[in-house]
Amino acid sequence: MRYAQLVMGPAGSGKSTYCSNMVKHCENIKRSIYVVNLDPAAEYFDYPVIADIRELIQVDDVMDDPDLRLGPNGGLVFCMEYLLNNLNWLEEKLGYVEDDYFLFDCPGQIELYTHFPIMKTLIDHLQKWDIRPCAVYLVDSQFMIDAPKFISGTMSALSCMVNLELPHVNIMSKMDLIGPGDKENIERYLNADCESLADELDQLRGKKFHKLNSMISRMIEDYSLVKFLALNFNSEDSVEAIMYQIDTAIQYDEDREFTNQDADDEDADNQ
Repeated sequence: MRYAQLVMGPAGSGKSTYCSNMVKHCENIKRSIYVVNLDPAAEYFDYPVIADIRELIQVDDVMDDPDLRLGPNGGLVFCMEYLLNNLNWLEEKLGYVEDDYFLFDCPGQIELYTHFPIMKTLIDHLQKWDIRPCAVYLVDSQFMIDAPKFISGTMSALSCMVNLELPHVNIMSKMDLIGPGDKENIERYLNADCESLADELDQLRGKKFHKLNSMISRMIEDYSLVKFLALNFNSEDSVEAIMYQIDTAIQYDEDREFTNQDADDEDADNQ
């Protein structure tokens, strides 16, 4: 069995920064991890990759094609569909080594996760290749500083969860960049209750939307479908807690313990 994190989220949510810091964290704890860049519009990242979709196709080339005449979003969708038609390239790049652990740095266009079956098709193929993926959905904490924005971020994460049908970890990124006042506001939303959310929405949007505000807030609380973990790369405890949650979601440590126990039992039998 192999394992993977699909690092997703809106543009600017810190996906490449997340990958960079996770690579450094894994180096510090002597753990092997391999990064795959799936963003055909990426311009810069400071970590080594074992596969880069830009070797296969780039957004700029698609947009410059006079026969296609696509804009940035259409060009990116075209690139991802081209990847699906050439998945043998990706499979060859990944190779096969038992217990490999991958980080897939994914594009930031939200429609790839909510409107098109592209990512779901990719996930199905990863699972066929004996890779167990976890969706890691990032939202910029600087965006989640009031009730409307928090609900917007929650709904986008929920849409992604429903469409991809994967173990899912939601993260508020860039906690190290926010001020004390905003941090207090965000911490209120990490364990928000429906009444406080509805009251804040009523104050901002008016009482005529009270019923809608209450229903949205209650759905978030009652189903507990979306919970966010705060990520601060200045805190090693924060990074370790995130990694633990992801490993638990994909049963990484459990599988390794089971495999090690099998090997011990086999050695004992041979003796």
